Amino acid sequence: MSALSNDQIEDLISQSLEARNNSYSPYSKFRVGAALRTVDGKIFQGCNVENASYGGAICAERTAFVKAVSEGYRRFVAIAVSCDMNQFISPCGICRQFMNEFGKNLEIFFVNDDRTYKRAILADLLPYAFGPEDLPGN
Repeated sequence: MSALSNDQIEDLISQSLEARNNSYSPYSKFRVGAALRTVDGKIFQGCNVENASYGGAICAERTAFVKAVSEGYRRFVAIAVSCDMNQFISPCGICRQFMNEFGKNLEIFFVNDDRTYKRAILADLLPYAFGPEDLPGN
């Protein structure tokens, strides 16, 4: 069961679908959008941004997190991720590790083009994660 209301989930879904429109994906043609909700309700959108060197690309999830963190936000409750395909996509391994930095209990909504979704908790997608609590002094 989600900590968010149905209206909050629908807003997150809408914003993830909208964020796809800003995708820069000339190589893969695989547009991805993300919408990240902070604990106080602010939503940051992100999209994937590809690069000719491929390794310089950044996923939509990390884009949303970088935007939020650069604005001073560190506590998040949920992220919705969507693409153009009518299938549920899951964050890649790098994104899972990146998100883990900000909390293992993050809700993740995998969004289809038709607005249906699946829900997961980050800890279930990244078992035995290495995080800040594993470093000395934390």
